[in-house]
Amino acid sequence: MNTPVNLFKQALQDKRPQIGLWMGLASAYTAEICALAGFDWLVIDGEHAPNDLSSIQAQLQTLAAYPVSHPVCRVPVGETALIKQYLDLGAQNILVPMVDTAEQAAQLVRAMRYPQDDGQGGVRGMAGARASRWGHYSDYFKRANEEVCLLVQVESREALKNLDAIVATPGVDGVFIGPADLSASMGHVGNAAHPDVQAAIADAIARILKAGKAPGILTPDRQLAEQYLKLGAVFVAVGLDTQILMRQTAELAAHFKTTVKAVSADKGQTY
Repeated sequence: MNTPVNLFKQALQDKRPQIGLWMGLASAYTAEICALAGFDWLVIDGEHAPNDLSSIQAQLQTLAAYPVSHPVCRVPVGETALIKQYLDLGAQNILVPMVDTAEQAAQLVRAMRYPQDDGQGGVRGMAGARASRWGHYSDYFKRANEEVCLLVQVESREALKNLDAIVATPGVDGVFIGPADLSASMGHVGNAAHPDVQAAIADAIARILKAGKAPGILTPDRQLAEQYLKLGAVFVAVGLDTQILMRQTAELAAHFKTTVKAVSADKGQTY
């Protein structure tokens, strides 16, 4: 058996739009439902969701049955040992939050790679584990470096200031703009729709594209998602499983609570 080609990474390189969904329910059960929806990529969130290594592995195993939807694993922090663990679980696409400098980006590139003669000074420990299917991928150690995909999150004023250097870092495959944290950093907490924030996002997308890298972003606003795609964003997450569940359940309950009250009021009337 050979190490599979990372089709998500290939799509980013080709600038083919990839529509994704954020998964925060930390469940292999719901991950399967999301995979069946047909999204191009699905985020397994290790930063803001109650995931651990075991639950991440379970979701990776589940999503492996649905190769149309590519898993992207977000680590809680860009720490070398933790990235190694995610990779050993079989994650090919790693998303790292709060990357503010090119130096951070370069360290993450090293953490993603085995120490081969590729000019990028990899420091990943030699194990492979599930990533190599315990040795069944006989070429894994030679191919892993070219098949892993590093996505860094730019979500602060400092990151925007250093964006050109970050995207120029060899080994960075895509740059994800975090609207929520960026808006907070710019003094507009909870208001990612602020014109200044949107202008900064549009400028960042253009700069990332100019450097030849893939821009990404998350928004549950359909109109805004379409706008980002028109601007050239390549990987766009258009919703969150937690938010979809919250909104749909609240709407369903509210509808029938209102209906029941109306029916009860009618029954009590006299004519």
